[in-house]
Amino acid sequence: MNASDSYRDMLAAVATFHRKHDFKNTGGEELTYRVALMAEELGEISACVSKGRGTAALAEECADLLILLVGTAIAADFDLLEAFWSKMEALDRREARMIGGRIRVSEFKDR
Repeated sequence: MNASDSYRDMLAAVATFHRKHDFKNTGGEELTYRVALMAEELGEISACVSKGRGTAALAEECADLLILLVGTAIAADFDLLEAFWSKMEALDRREARMIGGRIRVSEFKDR
């Protein structure tokens, strides 16, 4: 496979994969199914970190999650690149706080 750092190339590769396996007509683009797959991948990422499986294993599981995220954008018909930059812009405007000794950037709602 041709390595590229272009989001558009990654999007095209995932779209080709979806077409190859006919995800649209075989349940592969059903959103609750995709959420379950993403939760599974998060569990595998967690296992990599908590069990010290190493950077290569962690990278592979993160790539699986990224592929699922890009595929979800295809399935739900939204522009993930646009959503990413919009969210980064919003996050950049938020304040950071130390909570429990760790940095947190969020929409804090003090009560």
